[in-house]
Amino acid sequence: MAKLYSKIYGLIGYPLTHSFSQNYFNQKFRNENIDAEYVNFEIPDIGDLMEVISENPNLHGLNVTIPYKEQVIPYLDEIDEDAAQIGAVNVIKFIRNKNSVIFKGYNSDIIGFCDSIAPLLTPNRNKALILGTGGAAKAVYHGLKKLGVEPIYVSRNKQEGMLTYGELSNDIMAEYKVIVNTTPLGMYPRMDECPNIPYQCLTKEHLCYDLLYNPDVTLFMKRAEENGAEVKNGLEMLLLQAFAGWNIWNSK
Repeated sequence: MAKLYSKIYGLIGYPLTHSFSQNYFNQKFRNENIDAEYVNFEIPDIGDLMEVISENPNLHGLNVTIPYKEQVIPYLDEIDEDAAQIGAVNVIKFIRNKNSVIFKGYNSDIIGFCDSIAPLLTPNRNKALILGTGGAAKAVYHGLKKLGVEPIYVSRNKQEGMLTYGELSNDIMAEYKVIVNTTPLGMYPRMDECPNIPYQCLTKEHLCYDLLYNPDVTLFMKRAEENGAEVKNGLEMLLLQAFAGWNIWNSK
């Protein structure tokens, strides 16, 4: 007979071909003798969320991944300030009272990103280019603002308040010393791709941070490093956001 755990945590998304969270948390539960299990709930429609909740009365928290980080918000009773500003939720805390459950949304991506990049920021790294404009880019944007760094998005298409890749001149590259890749370019198995920026303009004063972590060194990082820039991948951010999610679920 399968073991019944006193607490279940899980991940909702579609499709869920692989899950860092499931491996991370179940290993943590085993190592620390925590009576809990982490389960992947692959749901083809966000409307299936309430069925997942009703069928798992010992569910105590959820992570949310693509494509539901924005779609899940109407199902929540409360949302914290960072998640509201970003417009995306990747952690749901279940606050259980005697006769009811309150669902509160958080964004741990911003916590993981801030904690990871903060030690690398120097006084002259006070402006940042964010490559990409998706959900992850929004978390990075608000995280940089909290850290006192002035960010601007770089998009393939001309949009108000954003730069395009074609506008990345020598002067702009000299002004913006932090560059964060939030695009999927360079991710396995398409490892021979990278964002189209003028890498020759990079110097040792630049920090090039890639949210990707597979492969360990992306082509974006390799080309940046060849021009003297400091580089970092997204593995630490991934670990820190998972740790932050656990703290959210277990905070009073």
